Amino acid sequence: MRINLTKKDLVNVVYMQVGFSKQISENLIEEFLSLIMLNLKEEKIVKLSKFGTFSIRSKKSRVGRNPKTKEKKEISKRNVVLFNPSKEFRNYINIKNDD
Repeated sequence: MRINLTKKDLVNVVYMQVGFSKQISENLIEEFLSLIMLNLKEEKIVKLSKFGTFSIRSKKSRVGRNPKTKEKKEISKRNVVLFNPSKEFRNYINIKNDD
């Protein structure tokens, strides 16, 4: 079962654990995410210690095909965001739980 984590969930965590008002918590989360996006766009890489690294990679244009209609179409060049988890993150994910 897939459960999505939303900005609202993050705001509630900050609100409950830190004790800021919901408005301040929302502003804090918004500013944090904006800072990551801005730095990623300008610097092409953002490293969050003990979490991971976000980076931008350019993809060249290429010819793709619709599998249903077999129609060929050019896929334009674009930038994609990559995430590489840190060693600590990978170790945490792979800890065996005693369920």
